[in-house]
Amino acid sequence: MLRPVQRTAITVTDWLRAGRSVAAGTLVGVEGSAPLNVGASVYIDADATIEGSVTGGCVESAVAQEALAMLADGRPPRLVTYGISDELAGTVGLMCGGIVHIFIHPIRDDAREATLAGLAAIADEHPAALATLMDGEQAGRKVYVDESSTVGSLGVSDLLDRNVIQEARGLVVQGRSTVRAFGPEGASLGSGLRVHVAAFASAPRMIIFGAIDFAAALAPLAKGLGYRVTIADPRQAFLDSPRFSAVAQTIVAWPDKVLADMTLGSRDAVLVFTHDPKLDVPAVQAALGTDAGYIGALGSRRTTLDRNARLVEAGVPEQEITRVYAPCGLDIGSSTVEETAVAILAEIIARRAGREGSSLRHGSGSIRRDGDEVSEILVRESVST
Repeated sequence: MLRPVQRTAITVTDWLRAGRSVAAGTLVGVEGSAPLNVGASVYIDADATIEGSVTGGCVESAVAQEALAMLADGRPPRLVTYGISDELAGTVGLMCGGIVHIFIHPIRDDAREATLAGLAAIADEHPAALATLMDGEQAGRKVYVDESSTVGSLGVSDLLDRNVIQEARGLVVQGRSTVRAFGPEGASLGSGLRVHVAAFASAPRMIIFGAIDFAAALAPLAKGLGYRVTIADPRQAFLDSPRFSAVAQTIVAWPDKVLADMTLGSRDAVLVFTHDPKLDVPAVQAALGTDAGYIGALGSRRTTLDRNARLVEAGVPEQEITRVYAPCGLDIGSSTVEETAVAILAEIIARRAGREGSSLRHGSGSIRRDGDEVSEILVRESVST
């Protein structure tokens, strides 16, 4: 099942390989609330065909008009700001009240190969980054970066390319897209040249122990959120159903064997759905031996108390047990398998964002989890025209 961003990457690749003229609008900064993350892109060809999105529909029409003008008469790239403070607020302002900075630029021949490499990385979910120069005569030039190779050049200096490549590789590890400022000749400590780095990190992992209905319901939803999902169970008969293999990698093994060769981090999740005392304690123990950001265990409150007691008997410190979200899921009144899957995924998202998962209408402050780290750079320096 392809995610929308993958489908867009494949479509735009076809456009470029067919020689069509294409412009891109890339979301390079957000202030306040916005529907999509920094790094999102919308593509427009000379026939006004649109693929992708930068705000979920709020400003795409205005971006398309700018892009079409660039393709028609060779206008230079522009950084455009839309939002409640913009004079266009009544017509294209964000309904969610945020401000977005979008870099609109034609994909010229000198950026085509790097763009194609970046689109291939998105389609294949390959960790990589695509850096785009936003200032100067070479604005719109791109360089693609992954762990072992580069494609393209920003066209200013070898120093700028080297510094951007080094910065981009670090951002891929962090899974973060942002704007960096460099000196006119490419020095890291300087200003005058802004470079947007769109980082495509490796997908986070989700390991589900227990081939049961809850796993079958949750796995496709998690995959749609970008997780690489594995369902593991030592009971071959449980995993034989295609409802598991169709939506996830399946492994027939005990929990400690499954996690032995995996390195899990803060973006990863482990779920224990085994519903069997012989399996759930070893599964939780194995999960606690990782650095997974979320460890959840299914079951009633009584089941949770019993499991915790068995974990203590097995020698697990009580402080470690507090890492486990059990019973897992937000309290949304779920009663079906599918509703429970939604509740669990909602808690995982809230945990990653450092939120409690309360109703938005009772809260205040930014809805998004990402603060705006680049607005000062974007506002301070103007794009060369």
